Amino acid sequence: MSEKKNGIDKGLIRDLANILNDTDLTEIEVEQDDLRIRVSRAGAMQYVQAPIAAGPAFAQAPAPAAVAAPVVAAPQDNKNAVTAPMVGTVYLSPAPGARPFVEVGATVKEGQTLLIIEAMKTMNQIPSPRSGKVTEILVNDAQPVEYGQSLVVIE
Repeated sequence: MSEKKNGIDKGLIRDLANILNDTDLTEIEVEQDDLRIRVSRAGAMQYVQAPIAAGPAFAQAPAPAAVAAPVVAAPQDNKNAVTAPMVGTVYLSPAPGARPFVEVGATVKEGQTLLIIEAMKTMNQIPSPRSGKVTEILVNDAQPVEYGQSLVVIE
C-alpha cells in the first residue's frame, strides 16, 4: 500500500504535503513511536506596501480642470469639519466619471455617504455624522488623506 524505503513512509509524507497545501500551512510535524517527520515548504514572500503621504519633496500631478476644481485650504481645526477616520485615498464619486456623492451647497442627512476612502484595497464609505448643508469640500478626488484630516465641512 505505502511505499517504504529504509523505514520512511513516502505515502505519509505525501499526505502531510497535501495537508500543507489544503490548509495553507508552511510546516507540519508528526511523531509516531520513534519516527519524527517534518514537512515544510518555503512560503511565498509577501510584501506589504504602506501608504505614503505626499510630502513637500513629492509633487502631485495636477488634476484636469474638468475633473476637479482647485481646493482652498481651510483650517484643520474647524469644529464642523468631517475628518478622515483612516489613511487612504479619497474619492468623491462612486465611480470615475459619475456624479459626486455631495456638492457644495447640498443638504445632507445623517448617515448619508459623503465620499469614499480607499484603504488597503477596500472602499470605505464615509457617512455624514449629522444633517446639514455642505459648505466646503476640502479635498480633491483621488487625493491621499491622513488620519484626522478635514474632508468636508457641514454647517
